[in-house]
Amino acid sequence: MKKIIIYLFIITAGCSLNGCYDLNTYPGNELDVSRFWKTENHVHQALMGVYQLMRNDNAYGKQFLFDHLGDIACGYNQYSSFPLGTYTDRTGDIERKWQTLYEGIHRANGFIRQVPGLDFLSNETKEEYVAEAKFLRALYYFTLLDIFGGVPYYDETVIVNAEYADMKKARSSADEIRSRIISDLDEAVAQIKVSHPPAEYGRATKGAAYALRGKVYLYAKNWKKAVADLDEVAYNRSNHYGYALDPDYARIFKLYNGARSNEMIFAIQNKSGIGTEYGMPLNFYMGTRNSYGSCWNNSMPSTRLADMYECPDGKPFNWDDVFAGYNAASPEERKALLSVELNAGVVTGLRNADTAKILSAYTHRDPRLMATLIVPYSWYKGWNANAPKDMLFALDNNVQGNENASPVGTMRNNNNWVTYFWRKFVTEYDLNGAMTNRSHTPFEFPLIRYADVLLMLAEAYNEDGQLDKAVVELNRVRARANLPGLNSGAAWLGVTAKEQMSERIRKERAVELAGEGHRFSDLRRWGWAVAGAALNNVDVVNIYGEFLYTHKFSERDMLWPIPGVEIERNPALAPNNQGW
Repeated sequence: MKKIIIYLFIITAGCSLNGCYDLNTYPGNELDVSRFWKTENHVHQALMGVYQLMRNDNAYGKQFLFDHLGDIACGYNQYSSFPLGTYTDRTGDIERKWQTLYEGIHRANGFIRQVPGLDFLSNETKEEYVAEAKFLRALYYFTLLDIFGGVPYYDETVIVNAEYADMKKARSSADEIRSRIISDLDEAVAQIKVSHPPAEYGRATKGAAYALRGKVYLYAKNWKKAVADLDEVAYNRSNHYGYALDPDYARIFKLYNGARSNEMIFAIQNKSGIGTEYGMPLNFYMGTRNSYGSCWNNSMPSTRLADMYECPDGKPFNWDDVFAGYNAASPEERKALLSVELNAGVVTGLRNADTAKILSAYTHRDPRLMATLIVPYSWYKGWNANAPKDMLFALDNNVQGNENASPVGTMRNNNNWVTYFWRKFVTEYDLNGAMTNRSHTPFEFPLIRYADVLLMLAEAYNEDGQLDKAVVELNRVRARANLPGLNSGAAWLGVTAKEQMSERIRKERAVELAGEGHRFSDLRRWGWAVAGAALNNVDVVNIYGEFLYTHKFSERDMLWPIPGVEIERNPALAPNNQGW
């Protein structure tokens, strides 16, 4: 089954909104209307060029790394200057994010400009194609709005290669950008199909357009309109969209080689394989030295996240219930409870560690924990010496970090940090030969999925004063995890007020969507990043409770700065965001 993966940069490829543009087109090396835009196949190729950019590292290809800008992951090297508070308006990640998203916008604009004039397409087909490109333009602008606030707005009337020297617009207000996004999504909702043929799997659908518009309204705190759009998708009000919670939570994040899930609403399509390496670097940055290709684990689940997962009866987890006095214990005392003796990577003694009890503290909880994290004394299907190998994650406080001898079967952390590892989105063995390059993991990566829609709907209901309906939607997500519903008996499940429900939604989104890159945006829009003390001057610690680094966050970090180089090229972008 063909995936929507495009290898040609059809519309424009350039280094900046205000920087140099190098046109790479099909066929040939310049955008020549006499040679292109002649058949519907050309139109299809051009549209795929707009989709293709989503996989770019600086668009959504590293979206998962945004979780360690929040509180549910930690990391080093990749995006590390953000939690440390040392980034500036000259930081490369900021410049590349701005430039790449604008390139996506310009690809969409070029497509939207050309298609209406093509007389070999029916009006209905043209409307559908244009609406799909407007969906993608809305997505790219929405990401810019979320990260930078108000930005310059360029639509299809701007011809980049002709008007490049005059593209010096000032920033539009956040409200104006949002209005433009909604306008594009209105057209997408009206014109895009409910579904596409199997060979076109991955293209935006009407349900995806409703879901994204609902998310835009949610972020704008327009609760009633958010409810209307999200409810439309959740309950098939106007069309049968076919979305549902997948009964197997773990499989959603291991979809490759044609495997599908009805939970996916809009997702990036990836592929690996010799000669067809067009995937995301999920393994590279979320995997370990024991994953296929010997990877880097630049992002790791935080101890905060691990402790959020509830007990099977819905009661909050507490380490004191496992080991009396654990919460007040020092890191050295915890090491004595958790560490075994390793010799050249082999467990040669248990010391005082009850490894079965330690592992049970994780396995006897919300099952999403074990589907998401690799925890102490659990196994991982790794890769060593070009062969599959089962690896044990064992702790030895006398061995630096987790620098255990991986060839004999114990796991290794690349940065010598004693942290959890990701299981979610990380390959097992070599996926029966489907995994051939650590930089190109073939798993489908969701940008919007059904559980996310249900949780957004719960939030919109709660903020709109409809607590009972909010509980229903959140309980649907909990039921998939075999957790008891809120208000279903035990005192710790009781929710009677809006703020109580808000806390439940925040926690549920953390454990349900971990590793998917939503948390940083969530914490900022909720006001929890600073006022809620989720990120503001918080020490990040390892499994023993030892200090790793302090997460810095202040009011200036609510928005990234406009890249300094862009302001130099276009002074009308000044002043920069508050605090910059």
